Amino acid sequence: MPNIILIVDDEPEVTEYLQMELREKQPELTVITKNSGYEALNQIMKGNIDLLLTDIAMPDMDGYELLSRARELDENLPVIMMTGFGYDPNHTVVKSRKSGLRDVIYKPFDINKLILLIKTRISDDG
Repeated sequence: MPNIILIVDDEPEVTEYLQMELREKQPELTVITKNSGYEALNQIMKGNIDLLLTDIAMPDMDGYELLSRARELDENLPVIMMTGFGYDPNHTVVKSRKSGLRDVIYKPFDINKLILLIKTRISDDG
């Protein structure tokens, strides 16, 4: 059974690019994309998500809020956060790490490093 990855970013270009790259390089993964935290939560509520890859800064809810709500639905869901900012004025990364976040990847990132991180988290947590 393929692993299902949920990618969340408010920029459709980002989710489309990541979906295309992951499908090409890891065809065994099923990749679902959403462009808001609320859409992501609706998808997580349906179950069967093996890993959440989410942006930190989004207009409807930040990555910390999405992490918190996702963990209420599935406490063992592996989460990787991505950000384009070196500075985190709302301390989202710090709050998320205190809530159990293990991985933050900074844009632009090497897609192969992301794939390795995804595989590691799925095998560690799955």
